[in-house]
Amino acid sequence: MDAFFASVELLRYPQLKGLPVVIGGGRRKVDEIVRQSYADIPLGEVPVVAFPLLKDYVGRGVITTATYAARQFGVGSAMGMMKAARLCPQAIVLPVDFDEVRRYSRLFKSTIAEIAPLVEDRGVDEVYIDFTDVPGGQREGGRVLARLVQKAIFERTGLTCSIGVAPNKLVAKMASEFNKPNGISVLYEEEIQARIWPLPVRKINGIGPKAEVRLAKLHLHTIGDIAAQQRDWLVDNFGESYGAWMHEAAWGRDERPVVTESEPVSMSRETTFERDLHAVRDRAELGAIFTNLCTQVAQDLQRKGYVGKTIGIKLRYDDFRTATRDLTIDSFTADARTIRQTAGLCLKRVDLSRRLRLLGVRVGKLAREGSVQAQRAGAAPGAESASHQAREPVAGEGTLELF
Repeated sequence: MDAFFASVELLRYPQLKGLPVVIGGGRRKVDEIVRQSYADIPLGEVPVVAFPLLKDYVGRGVITTATYAARQFGVGSAMGMMKAARLCPQAIVLPVDFDEVRRYSRLFKSTIAEIAPLVEDRGVDEVYIDFTDVPGGQREGGRVLARLVQKAIFERTGLTCSIGVAPNKLVAKMASEFNKPNGISVLYEEEIQARIWPLPVRKINGIGPKAEVRLAKLHLHTIGDIAAQQRDWLVDNFGESYGAWMHEAAWGRDERPVVTESEPVSMSRETTFERDLHAVRDRAELGAIFTNLCTQVAQDLQRKGYVGKTIGIKLRYDDFRTATRDLTIDSFTADARTIRQTAGLCLKRVDLSRRLRLLGVRVGKLAREGSVQAQRAGAAPGAESASHQAREPVAGEGTLELF
């Protein structure tokens, strides 16, 4: 989807189309603020001057996404709001409406599934589609079906998307970025060298910033540079698994199927503070944030029908160092109180003398709630009793509150 979070907001505020807009920052409701001055007119008619500007933003938030008009100034996802304000001070800033984003996410995915049922969910704004066996799917190399998908999504949601059509998931992902926004790019296997090899190494989904630095030290800057190396040389420098994968990826090879059913590995919530907080001096504020994060994770688990056994925390200090700790309990849970207690135990194992800029809570080792209940129902009474007894010490130890 094209600038998905921002595009969803522009459905509410069409008067902002074509303007630089960033999504992120504070948790206030912009529509509530503009309503104070423009209570008698629809949101879509509120004057542009009524919206807050990025130059006036003060805080520690990061950008979720930005419109293409804002991206022309160098503003992008995951960038700090204060840095973005220096690049594009005139941009309008809007908070994320997660409920609305999720609603449109479900809507565009269900629209695709009506046309091509083999769909792999890759997050809130992206999917893979296998249309090998869709009637007429191969016409014009898949371009006809891609146009149909775009048209159906736009008619159902008012949103645009960009589609890459290719022999496999790896190349299709790269091709989807060729012609944004609202573009279609068809890439054939014989075009890999001409169209993929000149791209920077980071265009391969799976090569991150650390790998990019290591590749640059070896004078490998483009995908073609990687493809020119022997497989054994890449294995020697990057390890058996990663080096071999890197060689295959550079040649555009990817045998992964489109997976229509996948289970999440974990669920988490985290927040970056508006100012650095200290575990002692800001104990009450941190405690409230911590409890809220645990509650949100519990609600996410319950809403999606999962329970988990491994509960962890993530801290980022004022010097940007990150610390993570986790603890595996005896029984699956989606209970906010249990998550809070266990995450509190994890806090005992990290340095809390430094100021904090970010706090996160994570639940992993997930299972479907129904399958766990079925296992419990089939267990002998003595086994259930033993399991219950094993849970008690965790709850008792969790009474020690650090914040």
